[in-house]
Parts: sequence; C-alpha cells; structure tokens
Amino acid sequence: MTQPLSLPDTLALMRDLRQRCDWDAAQTHSSLRPYLVEESLELDDALRIGDDDLVREELGDLLLQVLFHSVVAEERGAFSFHDVAEGLITKMKARHPHLYGDGERESWERMKSKKRVSIADGLPGSLPPLHRAHRLQDRAAGVGFDWPDAEGPAAKVAEELAEVRELMSAKEVRFSEHGAPVQDETHSALEGELGDLLFACVNLCRKLGVHSSLALDNANAKFQRRFEQVERIAASRGLQIGEAGLEALDAIWDEVKREGR
Repeated sequence: MTQPLSLPDTLALMRDLRQRCDWDAAQTHSSLRPYLVEESLELDDALRIGDDDLVREELGDLLLQVLFHSVVAEERGAFSFHDVAEGLITKMKARHPHLYGDGERESWERMKSKKRVSIADGLPGSLPPLHRAHRLQDRAAGVGFDWPDAEGPAAKVAEELAEVRELMSAKEVRFSEHGAPVQDETHSALEGELGDLLFACVNLCRKLGVHSSLALDNANAKFQRRFEQVERIAASRGLQIGEAGLEALDAIWDEVKREGR
C-alpha cells in the first residue's frame, strides 16, 4: 500500500528542484517576492469564492513559497525549514500560556504591546489601507484605548460625516475642464475629513465584529453583480448604457434590487 505523502516529502522535492531545475536553482528571496504576493491573493480569491478544490490547490502553491524561501535560506546557512517550524510552535505556545503553561489567558494584542516600540511596529508598509486601519485600531484597543461598545464608533461616524457635510456646504469643490479635481486647499481639507470618516467606519466595523476589508469586498461584488444585470437589461431594451441617462438607469437598478430580494 502506498504511503501518503507528507510535509517532509514536499521539503525533499523542493531541495531536489533546487539541484536539478535551472529555473528553481536561479531563484532568490528577492526574485520570489512577486510570486508570494500573487499566490497569497489567489488563495484569498479561492477562499472568497468558497471552492474547496481551488482552496486546496492554492494552499499548496502558497506552501511551495514557504518551502522555497526556507530552502534558499538553508543553502545560505541562515536557517532551515525546521527552524521555521520550531519558531512557529514556540510562538503559538507563547500565545496560549493558559493552554501550554501556568500562565493566565491574555489577549495577543496586549502581550505583543509589551514588546512593541510603537503602535505601528511590525506592520508591513504595503498593508492595504483598510486592513492597516483595522490593525492599528486593534493594537490601540489591546492597550485599553477603545470604546466599551459600538455606540461610541457609531456616534463618531455621525460626527465625521457632519464635518464632511459642513465642509461641502462651506466650500465648493472645483474640477478642471477634463473633470479632474483641482488640487487646492478645499480638496486637501475634504481628503482629510473623508479619511477621518473612513477611519471611523472601519472602527465601527471592528466593534461590530466585521472586518472592513471583507465588508467592502462583499459590497464591491454585490455592486458589480447588480450593475452587470443593469447592463444586460438595458441592452435587451435597446438602450445604450452610456447614453441612457441617470433616471433610466436608476429605474432599472431599482428593478434589479427588487428581484434580488
């Protein structure tokens, strides 16, 4: 009976590829960076779709990146895959002192805050803005800088929206002849206030147990799905989507929404 393949088999395969495949042998940590980002995003897509076969495949592709970097580091004498695994086990046990020791249950953010120099310490510079806002708020909450419930963030959203409306009524937003916003003081002030509003919305999401990135991703998908239906209906009625006008398109949009319910 054939023995099932295991993690050591994948590591042996990666080492073999580094010896016998010209392309694999030529790769470095730097050259592999784009693939790591791509594979992570492909896995995220598979998880969003909910396709188990695709998730399994993409997890394998991501594992390949972990193995690749580990073997490259091993060849340099920096560390091995076993060091990576040992570091992971040590970290996870330290995160759960109440399960793997005599410690008390404590939030991870609070434990990490004792080691951080600043709130942004360790956050990747390329982290998407919504995700970064969520993580910064998580970290601040970990040291006690947080509202007790969602009412505080909800009030903050209303406050920030009021400030945006006040600025809209006080100053006119100007656009160039090509439709681009004029980069003046009004634009800069609006950018600042709208940024505060978005940050407050992220905080409200967080307090309600919703990740803003996932919420916006779902909203994007819903809008795309509905507007594509609007395009199909408009075409079936002989309407040119770019010439139909807001009133006609809005009426079709309402049809699509009613059908969706």
